[in-house]
Amino acid sequence: MASDSASLHTNASQETLVSLLQLDPSPMDNDSTKEKELPDLPDEAMESSTSTIAPSSTPTGSSSSLGLSGHGHGPIYYLSRIQRYSSYTFTLFAGLHIANTSVIPLIYRSVPYSEPYLLMARELYQTRLGEPLLVGLPVLAHVASGLAIRLVRRRQNIKRYGGGATPGMWPLNRSKSAASTSSSSSISSFRAWPPLSYISISGYVFAGVLAAHVGMNRVLPLLVDGDSSNIGLQYVSHGFARDAVQSWIAYTILISAGVGHMVWGWAWWMDVAPPRDWRRTTVDRKVRRRRRRVWWGIQGAAVAVAGLWAAGGLGVVARGGAVEGWLGTVYDGIYSYAGQ
Repeated sequence: MASDSASLHTNASQETLVSLLQLDPSPMDNDSTKEKELPDLPDEAMESSTSTIAPSSTPTGSSSSLGLSGHGHGPIYYLSRIQRYSSYTFTLFAGLHIANTSVIPLIYRSVPYSEPYLLMARELYQTRLGEPLLVGLPVLAHVASGLAIRLVRRRQNIKRYGGGATPGMWPLNRSKSAASTSSSSSISSFRAWPPLSYISISGYVFAGVLAAHVGMNRVLPLLVDGDSSNIGLQYVSHGFARDAVQSWIAYTILISAGVGHMVWGWAWWMDVAPPRDWRRTTVDRKVRRRRRRVWWGIQGAAVAVAGLWAAGGLGVVARGGAVEGWLGTVYDGIYSYAGQ
């Protein structure tokens, strides 16, 4: 009788532990943790603690003293910094580009009068070293680090939530057969990839249209004409005159996705943007009103920058009309090669 009561008491305690600690799998989001590393699993923490207790046989100045023994920063820390600092240089280029393709045409209200300013600005960034350092490498580093962060987060999610490693599963997964069964079932019960935020979605869209923009304005003239020095605002206005619908769609997506990604990205770097799911998780009214004002403020800034870019780019340059003479013939050959 005593043994039966003891067994019942043991089962009840295990069920209580599972009910308190068993949580629904919730993959880590890119934006929810920024550059913070996830804490170690209990097994990893035990191994690290035992390694620190054990007598050290490494000499001074070894990898442990350099912070490479597992106690330093992880890959998310360094990838986040690559993603952040690469956006600084590209923002400098974007500011110059918006000024030459929108602000100056908006002031002069003429494409031919605005063309020399674009050519002068090219001397700053469209050089053998300036263009790769200000445009090419920052864009590649920004996109590559963002993709790498998602891959690392996915691996962490599978390691923590996909292998039956939650604390509530420890009493139930002591045997190897139970551990393998729970691992296969839990991996299929949650989404390993971290959820995509609007900043990430706009960034991928912007990367695609930016690649097409570079192909049309830099790569294609080099392939057809062997030179891109004649490519400027008149080249863009000539493209709008040839195919207005396709050009308007392409540049509208370029402006909206680019400005939205850059404005919201800077708000996120500066710790100004509210949490991604603030509407659903914010309960306090004052906090909710404050986050709503911040959200509308960032949206207003994005709309203002996009409106400024569109006012000069689409309002002036896009309406400049076709180019006549030999230069128009050169532009026709380039656009015809692209099938436009």
